[in-house]
Amino acid sequence: MNLPSPEKIATLGQRMAALGIDSADLLEKFVRGSGAGGQKINKTSNCVFLKHLPSGIAIKCQLERSREMNRFLARRELCDQMDGIINGKLAAKTQAIEKLRRQKRQRSRRSKLRSLADKRKLSDKKSLRRAPEI
Repeated sequence: MNLPSPEKIATLGQRMAALGIDSADLLEKFVRGSGAGGQKINKTSNCVFLKHLPSGIAIKCQLERSREMNRFLARRELCDQMDGIINGKLAAKTQAIEKLRRQKRQRSRRSKLRSLADKRKLSDKKSLRRAPEI
């Protein structure tokens, strides 16, 4: 099985202590997963739902098939989010996500028509050029 090493677990515990996250403040549930993965995912409760009660941050993790690995990853994600809130890194992450969303958003009809008109204008200009005379 793919389990985190004791060194990684100890490092995560130190990071949680530094951020002020106490294990008693965590509500942890194991729920059935969903999606690809077949019988192992659909029959076992290996999806971890983790909620930090004082801050209200909720994490749901189902990246691995192993429950222990998902517990570790959920705690690490909780630490990342708390660190982002405390140090203000979350705003930059949110801006990056919003930028990607804008880039992927479908362009408006007017914008598409304007772009096509510009292309047609350039094509007409190029078609007026003559071949060089020898």
